[in-house]
Amino acid sequence: MELDLRITRKTVQQEVVDKLRQAILSGMFPPGHRLVEGELCEALGVSRSSLREALRNLQAEHLVEIIPNRGPQVPVLSWEDAEEIYEVRELLEGEAAARCASRMSDDCISQLEERLEAFHRAVLDEDGEALTEAAAAFYAVILSGCGNKIIVQVQAGLLARISYLRTRSMSLPGRARRSYEEMRAIYAAIAARDERDARKAAMKHVANARASAKQTFPA
Repeated sequence: MELDLRITRKTVQQEVVDKLRQAILSGMFPPGHRLVEGELCEALGVSRSSLREALRNLQAEHLVEIIPNRGPQVPVLSWEDAEEIYEVRELLEGEAAARCASRMSDDCISQLEERLEAFHRAVLDEDGEALTEAAAAFYAVILSGCGNKIIVQVQAGLLARISYLRTRSMSLPGRARRSYEEMRAIYAAIAARDERDARKAAMKHVANARASAKQTFPA
């Protein structure tokens, strides 16, 4: 997959972080890939100081690890690590969806529907990058409307790795369409103000995503 790494807009620093994050999440830089500073500076057209600051930001997101005497590289995520992330997601997203069903405003429910339809368009277009972005946007509405800042903070710490795993699971044939149906069930339960069904639908969606992601890991 070819990815344009040239800097265009925003501040240079944020653009470097965004470009490298996209390269990692898209698979351009796969797990275990060594990130050679000289090569990245040339590709991005930035200084070493800007690159190193970006790498530190990505290290905080757990998308980069610094190996002594070797330097930065993309970490290898084991299935055990992934499974723990899905376990936490299932609890957090189930609770967040249930809370949204009892407190989300009508305006936020309309936003959730818009994000759901954006995901549906990405499914029809078979646009992998748009799928990941639209799914993240859908859940951002749920998290912002759940009324629990701790859930939001914990989820934020997992966001980059969730996006990475989501990209892997969505790569499986038919998974994106099934995800849309599951997300539509979450939306319907929240719109109907049904806490029980919202929790159940959200947890089922994460469980199915976990089963799909497992297929992308070595046996």
